[in-house]
Amino acid sequence: MKKFLLYISIVAGVAFTPVDGISKKERKEAAKFLNETEEAVLNAVKGLSEAQLNFKPAADKWSVEDCMKHIAVTEITLWHMTDSIISQTANPEKRSDIKMTDDDVKKNIEDRTNKVKTYPSMEPRNTSFKNLEEAMNSFKENRSKLISYVKNTDADLRNHVATLPFASFDCYQMILFIGAHSQRHLRQMEEVKGDPNFPKE
Repeated sequence: MKKFLLYISIVAGVAFTPVDGISKKERKEAAKFLNETEEAVLNAVKGLSEAQLNFKPAADKWSVEDCMKHIAVTEITLWHMTDSIISQTANPEKRSDIKMTDDDVKKNIEDRTNKVKTYPSMEPRNTSFKNLEEAMNSFKENRSKLISYVKNTDADLRNHVATLPFASFDCYQMILFIGAHSQRHLRQMEEVKGDPNFPKE
């Protein structure tokens, strides 16, 4: 009987121990979050006229199209940074520097209470996108690649830690960061569309 119970415990351990750095649940949750935030952004710009896309609440504010260009270029930049960290030797000793849970990452990055000025290279006017369509196509293409990546990667994302100027994140959290960043600027789009002078059509 004891041998049988030992056998069951071993089988159970094999069945429920992840074979790589992230679990099936983590894969599913990240993919779901990335899909949902992509859909929300695309719906926010759907059907808008040129006047609506280019409306700015003030001279120093961004338009809806500006937000889309920023989301698209940042999607590329954040992933390149994350991928470069994943390609390096794992640094699990830095996990103690991580202060946020996964939910904290999504909540804090999306929150627009504290405005942050972006790097010049990620300013809408400095991107290579000539129009909304180019930005949307880039966003959709890169988000699709990211979703596929998180579903299939064998990388030990939790033990590769990124140190940013304001906080540290493991690379699984960096993927959540990318989704939350697009959600952050979706909120900005909603602010623009909620302006009393936003064109009716």
